[in-house]
Amino acid sequence: MGQAVRLMKYDRAANEAAAIPALQFAGMPLKWHRLDDGVMGGKSETVHEAKDGLHFAGEINTSGGGFCSLRAPIQHIPDDVDAIRLQFRGDGKTYKLLLSDGNASTGSPFAKTPSWQADLPTEDRTNSQEWQELTIPFSRLLPAFGGRAEDRPSAEEHAGYKFHPSEMRQIGLMLSLRLSDGSPNPVETFGEGIFPFSLYVKSIDPVNVNE
Repeated sequence: MGQAVRLMKYDRAANEAAAIPALQFAGMPLKWHRLDDGVMGGKSETVHEAKDGLHFAGEINTSGGGFCSLRAPIQHIPDDVDAIRLQFRGDGKTYKLLLSDGNASTGSPFAKTPSWQADLPTEDRTNSQEWQELTIPFSRLLPAFGGRAEDRPSAEEHAGYKFHPSEMRQIGLMLSLRLSDGSPNPVETFGEGIFPFSLYVKSIDPVNVNE
Protein backbone atom coordinates (compact mmCIF):
# COMPACT_ATOMS: atom_id res chain seq x y z
CA MET A 1 0.00 0.00 0.00
CA GLY A 2 2.81 2.40 0.93
CA GLN A 3 4.55 1.81 -2.39
CA ALA A 4 1.35 2.58 -4.29
CA VAL A 5 0.88 5.82 -2.35
CA ARG A 6 4.46 6.89 -3.10
CA LEU A 7 3.89 6.14 -6.78
CA MET A 8 0.78 8.34 -6.88
CA LYS A 9 2.60 11.17 -5.09
CA TYR A 10 5.62 11.12 -7.39
CA ASP A 11 5.46 14.40 -9.30
CA ARG A 12 7.42 13.90 -12.51
CA ALA A 13 6.22 17.21 -13.99
CA ALA A 14 7.46 19.12 -10.94
CA ASN A 15 10.87 17.49 -11.25
CA GLU A 16 11.09 18.55 -14.89
CA ALA A 17 10.03 22.10 -13.98
CA ALA A 18 12.81 22.25 -11.38
CA ALA A 19 15.53 21.21 -13.85
CA ILE A 20 19.03 22.51 -13.08
CA PRO A 21 21.27 23.90 -15.87
CA ALA A 22 24.75 22.37 -16.02
CA LEU A 23 27.21 21.48 -18.80
CA GLN A 24 26.73 21.69 -22.55
CA PHE A 25 26.22 19.11 -25.28
CA ALA A 26 27.24 19.95 -28.86
CA GLY A 27 27.22 23.63 -27.88
CA MET A 28 23.74 23.40 -26.36
CA PRO A 29 23.10 24.01 -22.62
CA LEU A 30 21.73 21.05 -20.72
CA LYS A 31 19.01 21.24 -18.05
CA TRP A 32 18.88 18.20 -15.79
CA HIS A 33 15.86 16.85 -13.93
CA ARG A 34 15.74 13.84 -11.68
CA LEU A 35 13.81 10.66 -12.41
CA ASP A 36 14.08 8.19 -9.54
CA ASP A 37 12.47 4.89 -8.61
CA GLY A 38 9.69 6.90 -6.96
CA VAL A 39 8.09 6.75 -10.41
CA MET A 40 7.43 3.08 -9.60
CA GLY A 41 6.85 3.54 -5.88
CA GLY A 42 10.45 3.32 -4.67
CA LYS A 43 12.22 5.37 -2.00
CA SER A 44 15.51 6.41 -3.65
CA GLU A 45 16.20 10.11 -4.14
CA THR A 46 18.54 12.23 -6.24
CA VAL A 47 19.95 15.53 -4.99
CA HIS A 48 21.82 17.17 -7.88
CA GLU A 49 23.51 20.54 -8.35
CA ALA A 50 25.68 22.52 -10.74
CA LYS A 51 29.03 22.02 -8.98
CA ASP A 52 32.33 21.19 -10.69
CA GLY A 53 30.15 20.80 -13.77
CA LEU A 54 27.30 18.50 -12.70
CA HIS A 55 27.07 16.75 -9.35
CA PHE A 56 24.81 13.69 -9.46
CA ALA A 57 24.31 12.51 -5.88
CA GLY A 58 21.71 11.19 -3.50
CA GLU A 59 20.65 8.04 -1.72
CA ILE A 60 19.66 4.63 -3.09
CA ASN A 61 17.09 2.59 -1.19
CA THR A 62 16.81 -0.96 -2.52
CA SER A 63 13.59 -1.64 -0.62
CA GLY A 64 10.93 -1.54 -3.34
CA GLY A 65 13.19 0.19 -5.84
CA GLY A 66 16.85 0.61 -6.63
CA PHE A 67 17.67 3.41 -9.07
CA CYS A 68 18.31 7.12 -9.33
CA SER A 69 18.79 9.03 -12.57
CA LEU A 70 19.15 12.42 -14.19
CA ARG A 71 17.75 13.28 -17.62
CA ALA A 72 18.29 16.27 -19.89
CA PRO A 73 16.67 17.11 -23.25
CA ILE A 74 18.98 17.46 -26.25
CA GLN A 75 18.15 19.04 -29.59
CA HIS A 76 20.23 16.70 -31.72
CA ILE A 77 23.40 14.67 -32.02
CA PRO A 78 25.70 15.95 -34.79
CA ASP A 79 25.81 13.77 -37.90
CA ASP A 80 29.60 13.39 -37.90
CA VAL A 81 30.02 11.79 -34.46
CA ASP A 82 29.95 8.16 -33.32
CA ALA A 83 30.62 8.28 -29.59
CA ILE A 84 30.10 10.14 -26.32
CA ARG A 85 33.14 11.19 -24.27
CA LEU A 86 32.76 11.94 -20.58
CA GLN A 87 35.08 13.37 -17.94
CA PHE A 88 34.01 12.48 -14.44
CA ARG A 89 35.03 11.78 -10.85
CA GLY A 90 33.16 8.98 -9.12
CA ASP A 91 33.00 6.86 -6.00
CA GLY A 92 33.86 3.41 -7.36
CA LYS A 93 30.30 2.58 -8.40
CA THR A 94 29.23 1.59 -11.92
CA TYR A 95 26.77 4.09 -13.39
CA LYS A 96 25.14 4.10 -16.81
CA LEU A 97 24.91 6.53 -19.73
CA LEU A 98 21.45 6.70 -21.29
CA LEU A 99 20.19 7.99 -24.64
CA SER A 100 16.58 7.92 -25.81
CA ASP A 101 14.00 9.57 -28.03
CA GLY A 102 12.72 11.43 -24.96
CA ASN A 103 9.21 10.00 -24.83
CA ALA A 104 7.99 9.48 -21.26
CA SER A 105 7.44 5.74 -21.70
CA THR A 106 10.67 5.05 -23.59
CA GLY A 107 12.54 2.09 -22.17
CA SER A 108 9.57 0.80 -20.18
CA PRO A 109 8.18 -2.71 -20.79
CA PHE A 110 5.22 -1.23 -22.69
CA ALA A 111 7.17 1.22 -24.86
CA LYS A 112 7.64 0.98 -28.61
CA THR A 113 11.21 2.29 -28.48
CA PRO A 114 14.07 1.27 -26.18
CA SER A 115 16.36 3.25 -23.95
CA TRP A 116 19.95 2.89 -25.15
CA GLN A 117 22.41 2.21 -22.32
CA ALA A 118 26.12 1.69 -21.65
CA ASP A 119 27.96 1.09 -18.39
CA LEU A 120 30.03 3.88 -16.87
CA PRO A 121 32.44 2.27 -14.38
CA THR A 122 34.15 4.70 -12.04
CA GLU A 123 37.27 4.58 -9.93
CA ASP A 124 36.92 5.71 -6.32
CA ARG A 125 38.22 9.27 -6.48
CA THR A 126 36.29 10.52 -3.45
CA ASN A 127 39.49 11.99 -2.01
CA SER A 128 41.00 13.06 -5.33
CA GLN A 129 40.56 16.00 -7.67
CA GLU A 130 41.72 14.04 -10.73
CA TRP A 131 39.22 13.42 -13.50
CA GLN A 132 38.60 10.09 -15.19
CA GLU A 133 37.80 9.99 -18.91
CA LEU A 134 35.83 7.42 -20.90
CA THR A 135 34.71 7.34 -24.54
CA ILE A 136 31.60 5.26 -25.24
CA PRO A 137 31.13 4.36 -28.93
CA PHE A 138 27.52 4.22 -30.10
CA SER A 139 28.18 0.58 -31.04
CA ARG A 140 28.45 -0.23 -27.32
CA LEU A 141 24.95 1.02 -26.50
CA LEU A 142 22.41 -1.71 -25.69
CA PRO A 143 18.62 -1.43 -26.13
CA ALA A 144 16.48 -1.94 -23.03
CA PHE A 145 12.78 -2.03 -22.23
CA GLY A 146 13.20 -2.45 -18.47
CA GLY A 147 15.74 -3.00 -15.75
CA ARG A 148 16.08 -6.79 -15.85
CA ALA A 149 18.01 -9.09 -18.18
CA GLU A 150 14.75 -10.69 -19.28
CA ASP A 151 13.55 -7.26 -20.41
CA ARG A 152 16.48 -6.97 -22.83
CA PRO A 153 15.81 -7.95 -26.45
CA SER A 154 17.14 -11.38 -27.40
CA ALA A 155 20.00 -11.68 -29.88
CA GLU A 156 17.48 -12.10 -32.69
CA GLU A 157 15.33 -9.20 -31.48
CA HIS A 158 18.39 -7.01 -30.93
CA ALA A 159 19.10 -7.20 -34.65
CA GLY A 160 15.73 -5.55 -35.23
CA TYR A 161 16.70 -2.45 -33.26
CA LYS A 162 19.16 0.06 -34.62
CA PHE A 163 20.54 3.07 -32.84
CA HIS A 164 19.78 6.21 -34.82
CA PRO A 165 21.63 9.23 -33.39
CA SER A 166 19.31 11.62 -35.24
CA GLU A 167 16.34 10.29 -33.25
CA MET A 168 17.84 10.89 -29.81
CA ARG A 169 16.26 13.73 -27.84
CA GLN A 170 17.34 12.95 -24.27
CA ILE A 171 20.57 12.07 -22.49
CA GLY A 172 20.81 10.67 -18.99
CA LEU A 173 22.92 9.27 -16.17
CA MET A 174 21.76 6.47 -13.89
CA LEU A 175 22.83 4.43 -10.90
CA SER A 176 20.85 1.21 -10.92
CA LEU A 177 20.84 -2.27 -9.42
CA ARG A 178 21.07 -3.47 -13.03
CA LEU A 179 23.89 -2.98 -15.54
CA SER A 180 23.27 -2.05 -19.16
CA ASP A 181 22.94 -5.72 -20.19
CA GLY A 182 20.33 -6.33 -17.49
CA SER A 183 22.60 -8.36 -15.23
CA PRO A 184 22.89 -7.43 -11.52
CA ASN A 185 25.18 -4.55 -10.63
CA PRO A 186 27.51 -6.24 -8.10
CA VAL A 187 27.46 -5.05 -4.49
CA GLU A 188 31.07 -3.92 -4.93
CA THR A 189 30.10 -1.47 -7.70
CA PHE A 190 26.61 -0.59 -6.50
CA GLY A 191 25.97 -1.09 -2.79
CA GLU A 192 23.31 -2.76 -0.70
CA GLY A 193 20.43 -1.68 1.50
CA ILE A 194 20.37 2.10 1.85
CA PHE A 195 23.51 3.98 0.77
CA PRO A 196 24.73 7.31 -0.65
CA PHE A 197 26.36 7.90 -4.02
CA SER A 198 28.26 10.72 -5.69
CA LEU A 199 29.33 11.34 -9.29
CA TYR A 200 30.82 14.60 -10.60
CA VAL A 201 30.69 15.10 -14.38
CA LYS A 202 33.01 17.73 -15.84
CA SER A 203 31.98 17.28 -19.48
CA ILE A 204 29.83 15.12 -21.73
CA ASP A 205 30.53 15.59 -25.43
CA PRO A 206 29.64 13.92 -28.74
CA VAL A 207 32.87 12.99 -30.54
CA ASN A 208 34.21 11.14 -33.57
CA VAL A 209 36.58 8.41 -32.36
CA ASN A 210 38.13 8.18 -35.83
CA GLU A 211 39.40 11.77 -35.74
